[in-house]
This record gives sequence, structure tokens and C-alpha cells, in this order.
Amino acid sequence: MKKRGIAAAPCLAMVLAILFTLSGCAASVRAEDLMPDIKANTVSTNIDISGEEDAVAVQDFAVRLFLKSAKDGKNTLISPLSVLSALAMTANGAEGKTLSQMEEVFGLTVRDLNEYLYAYIKTLPAGDKYKLSIANSIWFKDDKSFTVSPDFLQANADYYGAGLYKAPFDNTTLRDINNWVEDSTDGMIRDILDRIPEEAVMYLVNAIAFDAEWENVFYDHQVRGGVFTKEDGTEQEAEMMYCTEHQYLEDTDAAGFIKYYADRKYAFVALLPDEGISVSQYVDSLTGNKLASMLKSPADVQVNAAIPKFESECSVEMSDILKAMGMTDAFDGAVSDFSGIGSSTAGNIFISRVLHKTYIAVDEMGTKAGAAALVEMLAGGAMETEDSKTVSLDRPFVYMIIDCEANLPVFIGTVMDIEN
Repeated sequence: MKKRGIAAAPCLAMVLAILFTLSGCAASVRAEDLMPDIKANTVSTNIDISGEEDAVAVQDFAVRLFLKSAKDGKNTLISPLSVLSALAMTANGAEGKTLSQMEEVFGLTVRDLNEYLYAYIKTLPAGDKYKLSIANSIWFKDDKSFTVSPDFLQANADYYGAGLYKAPFDNTTLRDINNWVEDSTDGMIRDILDRIPEEAVMYLVNAIAFDAEWENVFYDHQVRGGVFTKEDGTEQEAEMMYCTEHQYLEDTDAAGFIKYYADRKYAFVALLPDEGISVSQYVDSLTGNKLASMLKSPADVQVNAAIPKFESECSVEMSDILKAMGMTDAFDGAVSDFSGIGSSTAGNIFISRVLHKTYIAVDEMGTKAGAAALVEMLAGGAMETEDSKTVSLDRPFVYMIIDCEANLPVFIGTVMDIEN
């Protein structure tokens, strides 16, 4: 296993905006970029992103967030990595019980999480046929009533490399934030922010774009019409893509497979609950350890697989989800402690809302996927053999896009309806 060592840059905003995406059109940002005044320090870390307790904790957070986010009967898609990155930047300004609750939800101290995400981001693989790109920015209100801590900015500069913008928080700032998001996500996420409340003092934004070609793309003869059957028995016409894979997954309640993207740095993982077990029942049975165990030990068995072509968009407000996970004080203006971020004469700083949007398209050539999360903080086909397995995703299933080296779920979702 490969040790990773690295360095960083800045972030700030009292709205946490997380984003994953891809596709293109450049949009201008007119706010004052303060990055030239913030010099990131070199960070030294020996984090092993593939095998240490930190990786297990991140996997566990991903599964727990997914469990709370999944909706009965509806397609679900979240990017745990995006949400975690934005919350981690925010946690660099948390103190006292607010900080301890956030660390309990993360399963890691903020210091350890900073180092893990820093090592992860700095060692992202890249090739001609795949990419996972991550960008961060921080926006804070240019107002005498709000003072930002230099230490907070420096910590986020060192570990997250975010652009830093001081802005009036008016309609021009609204356009700037949306333009930055659109540009950073190659046009996939537009108008992430609907309005800037008068009480808003900061936005933390994380943007990620995933775009990868299959290791073995599907040809015309591998794509045929089929039927996808929803849990209520409704049948939908589907374009099914048939292939033979050799990484079989199985637990007591589901069977699945791994299909790799080019160079095997990333993979699509599908898990089909057994007949008689609903997706929600299966999701409820998942744990971080269960997922990690499956991903580490697939069986080398021929899998005759079928994947429906699908495209899905999801949107969720995550405040109640994060509160249910134990992060309560951060959303309560009466008790929250984000004194490490700065201070406001208007009152206490707290998280107002956490918006998360995602998108995915899976077809013959590969996968494009994106997500956006915003945390708002206010002041105040093959021949079967005897040993082969068949996994046809012609009914609701769970899927993931994983980083193969870190065994990290970058995206986790369910397909309940291919017409979405």
C-alpha cells in the first residue's frame, strides 16, 4: 500500500456549498479574490488513504449519510465525499460541543480529517479517459459587522486549496457564486444558490466533477430493449446494456458486481437485493464495515451482467439528516459555537441549511456524475457456464462509484425508477 504525503490552500463561507459535476461553459466571477494574500503552508502527512482507520471512518460516514438520505420508492444519489469536504472546512471554525458533535458524526477528529482529505485530493489519479476533479472556494461578507479569523482562513488554505472571495452579498455576489459553481462543474450545476439571506455571512463551496469511460465500452450488439420492473410491479421500457464481468459481490441479502472504468482507478459497483427484499430493507442493513468487507474481497467469478441506461437528478435539504446523525448544535443559533470562524455583531454564527444536488448519467461509453451541496450559515449478454453468476439490474438496485485504491464511495445511489 502506497503512503501519500502532501501540501494545501484556503476556504471560507457561512453557507457550505458542496459540488460535484462536469460539462462545460465558463462563467465570470467579479468578486475580489483574496487568494494572493493567503499563502498556503506545505503540509506533511504520511496518511495511507487505502488502509488506515481514517479510511474506514470515511467509508462508515458515507454509508450512514446514505442511510439517512435514501427515500422509499424514489431514486436517491448523494456524494458523501462532497458533503464531508464542505462540512470539514466548516468544522475548522467549530469549538466546544459543536466541534465534538461534528467530530462524532465524522468518526474522525478535524485534524485527522483535514490530513486524510488533503492526502486524498492531492493524489487523485488522472488520465485521458477519466477524471475526478475537486475545487473549493470560500465567500464571506464584506461588512464591518463581520470579522473573519485569519487562522480559520489559513487552516482551510493549507488543507483545501480554496479560492477566497470577499463580496458584498448582494445580487452580484449571488451571480458570482452561481457562476463559480457552474464553471467549476463544467456547466452541470447551475443556479445552486437561489438567494442570499440578509443574515448570511459566509459560504463554503466544494465542487467535484467525475467523468469516466468504461474499461470496456458497450457496442451496439450489447444494447437491447428490455423491461425494468419497479417495486410496485410497474414495468418500464429500458435499454439494457449486457456485459461479462469477473468481480462478483455477495452478502446474505444481495448479489452484485464491479465494472471498472478505464485504468481501473474507479469502478461502478452494483448491488441487487435478493427477491423479496426491498431496496429500503437492504439499505437499512448496510454498514461501513459490511461495505468495506465486500469491496475488499470480490469473488473472481464470471458475472453475466445487465445494466440499464439511466440518468438521474436528485435534490435534498440535509439539515434534518445531519441533525439526526448527531450534529445538532451546529444548526442551533442559541448554542452553536463557530467562534473559530470569526464573529458578527449581528449575533451567533450557525448553519442555516445544507442543500445537496446530484446528477448522474450512465450509458454505453461510461459515466458522468456531479453533485452540489450548499451549507448556509447565518449570523444570529454472455453464455452461462456452470460456475457463472447472473446479475441483471432489471429491478431496483443500489449502486456506487468508488475510488478503487481508497475503497471510497464517491457517489452512492439507488435506482428505483429509470424514467425518474
